[in-house]
Amino acid sequence: MSPILPSPIRVVLFDLDGTLLDAFPPIISALNQTLKEFGKPEMTPEAIKRHTGHGGGGIRPLFPDHVEQAGKRFLELHDAIYLKQVQGIEGADALLAFLQEKSIPMAVVTSKGQHRAEAQIELLGWQGYFQAVIGKLDGRAEKPSPIPLQMACHAIGCSTAESLMIGDGIGDMQAGRSAGSFSIGITDSFSKKELEDSGASICFKTLHEVHQWLRTAID
Repeated sequence: MSPILPSPIRVVLFDLDGTLLDAFPPIISALNQTLKEFGKPEMTPEAIKRHTGHGGGGIRPLFPDHVEQAGKRFLELHDAIYLKQVQGIEGADALLAFLQEKSIPMAVVTSKGQHRAEAQIELLGWQGYFQAVIGKLDGRAEKPSPIPLQMACHAIGCSTAESLMIGDGIGDMQAGRSAGSFSIGITDSFSKKELEDSGASICFKTLHEVHQWLRTAID
């Protein structure tokens, strides 16, 4: 059974890549160049999005014999361009402004490196929206573990049962289900069924649709 929409909503948790940010171009470019250099076939953009969206995959499954070397090369390529090729997903600005207007705290929970997530958020001028950013750090659990969601809620002073989790990946929904969050899936790389089977309480195609639904749910 899916969690019931909390009333009041104490925090909205957002995934970053594919949910709020169109940040996949540098990821796709860097990963395919790394694959090429290590003698592996390139992946389609959709395959890369699905790979990252499962959560916890990263470099290891793609380069089992060269994890450290491939990871280092990927980051070299990615970090050279990731602040040049990033923009907000359509509807993100309006949704963030709406939640801020409603005085609902927000946090980012992402598997992107902590300083990279913070840098991209700052680049878009969004740092004022978020009370916490929980990104990847050595030794920190990643989605689909519920721990990052629990950390974000702890930072804001509420329980995960009082939270909404919005994401576009399987890992986001699995983390939300494990944490007891009301999870909203965005059907881009994964289907409605895939997201619901992974824990989504409800699904929408766009952030515009999420925004309109939340207007009704909150008001």
